[in-house]
Amino acid sequence: MASNVPLRNLLSVVQNRSLKTSTVPPNTSSPSSFTVQNLLSSSGLHLESVHSVSQKLQIDESDLQNPHYVIGFLKAHDFKDAHIAKLIHKWPAVLHCKVEHNLKPKFEFFIENGFVGEILPELIVSNPDVLRRALDSRIIPCFELLKSVLGCSEKAASAFKRCSVSMMSAMEPNIDLLIKEGVPVDRIAKLIMLQPRTIQQKHQRMVYAVKALKDLEIDSKTTVFIHALRVMLQMSESTWNKKVEVLKSLGWTEEEILQAFKRCPFCFTCSEEKIRSVVDFLVNTLKMELRTVIGRPEFLMLSVDKRIRPRYNVLKILESKKLVIGKKNMKQLLTMRENNFFQDYVIKYADKVPGLLEAYEVLPKP
Repeated sequence: MASNVPLRNLLSVVQNRSLKTSTVPPNTSSPSSFTVQNLLSSSGLHLESVHSVSQKLQIDESDLQNPHYVIGFLKAHDFKDAHIAKLIHKWPAVLHCKVEHNLKPKFEFFIENGFVGEILPELIVSNPDVLRRALDSRIIPCFELLKSVLGCSEKAASAFKRCSVSMMSAMEPNIDLLIKEGVPVDRIAKLIMLQPRTIQQKHQRMVYAVKALKDLEIDSKTTVFIHALRVMLQMSESTWNKKVEVLKSLGWTEEEILQAFKRCPFCFTCSEEKIRSVVDFLVNTLKMELRTVIGRPEFLMLSVDKRIRPRYNVLKILESKKLVIGKKNMKQLLTMRENNFFQDYVIKYADKVPGLLEAYEVLPKP
């Protein structure tokens, strides 16, 4: 419940930030002093942990009205106690925001554009930096740009919530670059909806990533290009080179590595350690041919302990009991949906093979 939100962390943050505050010894009384407890409770916040706070903070009496006004304004816009406590924890200076000149016009804009109900508090609490940005020169242009690409306010609002306000200026030149390079607008829209911060990378970083993908001859009009762009933007050149060297050491040629990236860009998000672990288990334990692994780069994304090893263990047990006839295609077994494999190979034989369920659920260490 909102009334149970702890304020100990909130108060420690407030103490370490300059809000025209100074500590007051517990036994010192001053007509101009007040406590955070008094401020919050007098503003209607019912936070039980307020009463357990012993450290007092002194704030100039001239500042008392504005914090009360800010909290009242937030509560009038569906901010619960938990929202307000978290917002103050993240950005104590919110208590000094001018409601009429700062908060009110921004809130009105957000509400007019679909940030209603719980969505507005979620936006502000998750990204209080938005309150520090100019409405006319930063927030509105960014929102309108998102709306022009995504097609409606609802989608723009969804993407805006996950954007970094401080990096909004990079968005327009990056979108222009992608359009210039032939990326369809609907693909750009998909990228923004999937991961809006991708489009907010520094422009030079975006230029580098797009050029790298062009050099790899990945068609900018395809969905693979968008996935590859997301991956490329996450990696430095040195990280890319490390992954390439790991794959080479495991027997892959450079051409095979590039083809694997084109087929499954997300396999390059795996760590070098994971890549080694998966290839080692597939080749040395499952006796899968390396060319098979190279042809199915998506296998690199599978977990050895949560997917590959448990299914291998089940198959070996069933084979030893002669319950599985013929050589099963391990490629198909590894890519089966979890529920399908569980029903067809575990539940189906659980009564006949004591311990089969446990063998599947307990993941033995290598």
